[in-house]
Amino acid sequence: MSRPTAAFFDLDKTIIAKSSTLAFSREFQAGGLISRRAMLRSAYAQFVFFTGGADHDQMDKMREFVSQLCAGWDVATVREIVHETLTTIVEPLVYDEAVSLIEEHRAAGRDIVIVSASGAEVVEPIGQLLGADRVIATRMEIVDGRYTGTIDYYAYAEEKARAIEHLAETVGYDLSECFAYSDSVTDVFMLEVVGHPFAVNPDKELRRTATERGWPVLSFVRPVALRRRIPVPPAKPTIAALAVGGAVAAGGVLWANRRRRDHGA
Repeated sequence: MSRPTAAFFDLDKTIIAKSSTLAFSREFQAGGLISRRAMLRSAYAQFVFFTGGADHDQMDKMREFVSQLCAGWDVATVREIVHETLTTIVEPLVYDEAVSLIEEHRAAGRDIVIVSASGAEVVEPIGQLLGADRVIATRMEIVDGRYTGTIDYYAYAEEKARAIEHLAETVGYDLSECFAYSDSVTDVFMLEVVGHPFAVNPDKELRRTATERGWPVLSFVRPVALRRRIPVPPAKPTIAALAVGGAVAAGGVLWANRRRRDHGA
C-alpha cells in the first residue's frame, strides 16, 4: 500500500494576502492599545513584507515587537475574541488561487497542513475554515493563564522543516511525494524536505533560488471572502498551540470593544 501524502502551506502571502501578525494594527490604534507611532511602524512592516518579503533580521524584530506587546494578556479572552473577529479581519484576505489549490490536493487524497511562523490563535481558525487536517504555528509561554511575552516555540525557518519531518515520521507521510508552498526565502528549508516544492509570490531571494533549482513559481493575486468561496467545513483537530500573531490581534479588538461598551457605543 502507498504511504499517505500531504500538501504543506505557509500562510502569509501564500494563503492570505497580508501578514496575519500585522493585519490588526488599525484595530490596535483605534482601540488605544498601541500608539500611533507603533501603528505606523506596523503599517511600514506590512508594506515591506508585502512588497519585498521579510528577511531573517526583519522577522526577528517583528517577533520581538509582537511578543513584548502581548505580555500579560489573558489567554482565554484572547481565544474568544479572535474567533469572534476573524471573519472581518483575516478571512477576506484569502487568495482564491490558494483555495483552488487546496481543493485540488484534497480531491487527490492529500492531507492539508498549514505551517506558519504566525500565531496559532489566527492560524488555527483559518486552518479550520479551510478544512486543514493539521496546523503548525508559533506558541507563546503561558503562566497562570496569561502570556509572559516569551516565545515557547517558534515555527520559523529550519524549525518548519524539522516540524514537517517529525510529522512525517508520526503520520507516515512519504515526503518525496509531498508538496510545499511558500513565498519567503526563509522557508527554503521547508521546501527542500518535500519532493514537490513551489514558490508562491516569491521574494527576490526565493525567486532566485527557485530559478536555480528549477522549482515552479506561482502567482496568487485574487483575495476572496472565504465564506463566499467554499462552504465552511467542520473543525478538525490541529497540532498547534498558542501563539504570537493571534494574541496581538485579539488584544487590540478586545480593548476596542471594551472602550465602545464603556462609552455606550
